[in-house]
Amino acid sequence: MGFWEEFLPALFSGLIVTLKMLAVAMPASILLGILLGTLRVYGGKVLKTIATAIVVIFRGFPLTVTLLILFFGLADFHIYLTPYWAAVIGFTLCSGSYQSEYVRGAIRSIDEGQSIAAKALGMSRFQEVTYIILPQALRRALPGVSNELIYMVKYSSLAFIVGVPEMFSVAKTYNSQWFMPMEIFLALAVIYLAMTTALTIAFKWLECKLEIPGLKITTK
Repeated sequence: MGFWEEFLPALFSGLIVTLKMLAVAMPASILLGILLGTLRVYGGKVLKTIATAIVVIFRGFPLTVTLLILFFGLADFHIYLTPYWAAVIGFTLCSGSYQSEYVRGAIRSIDEGQSIAAKALGMSRFQEVTYIILPQALRRALPGVSNELIYMVKYSSLAFIVGVPEMFSVAKTYNSQWFMPMEIFLALAVIYLAMTTALTIAFKWLECKLEIPGLKITTK
């Protein structure tokens, strides 16, 4: 069997593993980012402190270190994660922490008058945040959040560190066997480029669909 007949099916299997990780980590990180960002603005003293601590820790840790702690470090406390779940949780915590900053900034950008108007209508804080503030804030946070999700596609390659058989792991293994770095890693790069380009187009379309009337930024 030739190199390409052996390599391409293996690379495709690695792509499926990568997509499975991202299919869980992406929505989970969005939810975590919204939760942390909201708590840092509207949470009480305790919840705000906890949310801030999570963000500071996982923005401060290199993702490689986070993955190694989740997979190897937690084993010291008899918590055993599979490579897949260690990677998914690591990606979620890292990306969600960064996304929370975009959400927090977007919430802060909403005019305070809208909050006052919500109180005047008799809305509770939960109703105000859910129906008035977050729908607008998430639209404003979308460019930053989408950027983080595109980054996640690229740093999903770090999952090989904890033994996940994703695309980069497959490419690395085949390069050690065949020593064809140009062919192997160029093929890998094309796949990553296709994935990030598809996401960029999808998020651009979503931004246009969710655009707030009157807030479109025009350039000459």
